[in-house]
Amino acid sequence: MRFADDGRFDAMSINVYNPATGDIVGEIPSGTAADVDRAVATARAALPGWAATDPLERAAVVGRIGAGIASRTEELAALITAEMGAPISLSRTAQIQFPVAVAQSFAALAETFAWTEELGTSLIVREPIGVVGAITPWNFPLQQIVSKLAPALVAGDTVVWKPSEIAPLTARVLLEVALEAGLPAGVLNVVYGTGEVVGEAISAHPGIDMISFTGSTRAGRRIGAVAAATVKRVALELGGKGANVIISGADLDVAVPTGVAMAFTNGGQVCGSWPRLLVPFELQDEIVARAVAVAEGYTVGDPLQETTMIGPMASEEHREKVHGYIERGIADGARLVFGGTGRPFEKGAYVRPTIFADVDPASAIAQDEIFGPVLTIIPYRDLDEAVTIANGTAYGLTSGVFGPDEPARAVARRIRAGQVDVNGGHWNPLAPFGGYGQSGNGREFGRYGLEEFLEVKSIQLG
Repeated sequence: MRFADDGRFDAMSINVYNPATGDIVGEIPSGTAADVDRAVATARAALPGWAATDPLERAAVVGRIGAGIASRTEELAALITAEMGAPISLSRTAQIQFPVAVAQSFAALAETFAWTEELGTSLIVREPIGVVGAITPWNFPLQQIVSKLAPALVAGDTVVWKPSEIAPLTARVLLEVALEAGLPAGVLNVVYGTGEVVGEAISAHPGIDMISFTGSTRAGRRIGAVAAATVKRVALELGGKGANVIISGADLDVAVPTGVAMAFTNGGQVCGSWPRLLVPFELQDEIVARAVAVAEGYTVGDPLQETTMIGPMASEEHREKVHGYIERGIADGARLVFGGTGRPFEKGAYVRPTIFADVDPASAIAQDEIFGPVLTIIPYRDLDEAVTIANGTAYGLTSGVFGPDEPARAVARRIRAGQVDVNGGHWNPLAPFGGYGQSGNGREFGRYGLEEFLEVKSIQLG
């Protein structure tokens, strides 16, 4: 098992900053293409032994990894809050409990998964795809790698992983947990560094059989283009611009607070958020008033405080991007009803959580992935127009619908997104997650997520 800071990497260092204070909270090596070469060689050497291990034994290791993560909740939560600014309460729950649930679900799935099946005179065999290059973002640094690592390990693959250089501090803890869980040396390898160097090298490497990437659509395009030269499989979970459609007759006491939460949680730095709230024209004023009242209860501040609900953006660079979109929304004529420009504090990468009403669905704030706590309220006149607006971006990752069951389910079927929640339906770790359009391709979680990391072979029997 290779650690990126154990002296075997030929690199200068990259500082890791606390976005709430601007202080340096860690340091990692800035890896090189040569480091990727060594990690890939290690992963390829470990592949035959791991691939030959019984799937139930591999699954047991993944289950122990999940338990190990849970046992180090406080340590991991503190690291995530320090490196990317998530409120500590969110770090303990969504940032930690989610990957634990994912690991447990894949561990259990191995027992019932059809590793082989007969189809007429053929034997269908599912085999490891090989060495997986995993490239993960900063917004959910632990969840995103476990969502790739758990199915890859159950499938029998080995992994070369590049965590985000903005939020890399949980990587060492995860590697320690994996080692303690009994994962053999060389099966999981990490190379710290930038996307331009390490990510590029992983994407292009002929010794890597698959790339699993979560991040921006811009970066996903580049990874797909580079990986095409070696015709490797590429699974991309990219940006989103989810719509939350409220239908007349919806329970506004549930729909509006849920909609605000889905726009503001993790500071809006969630690819599966719903930053667009689509409302009947005649209900806009009531829903705006309700949304503002809910937003006023969101405490912005020190992410280490238990009462904080929105911390800083993950970096000063990202704060400037989000703030620029707030300025753009005002300049383009959207009606500012909450928040706005300016720093809420003198120090830290904070923005004001913001709500716009009467938003033009073609405007920049309604089309672009802002990735911040900015909610755009868009009125519609009938359900056909609502569906048109919901489907009117380049993205198609998640959306929500609130209303009477029959019309709500009908609208959900018409929305072109990989996951649509109806009346606050709960997340299911066995259901597939992934996007339409420029939100990417491939699926994560459950049987569909496991199949992404497997090759399918037909053995014709005589």
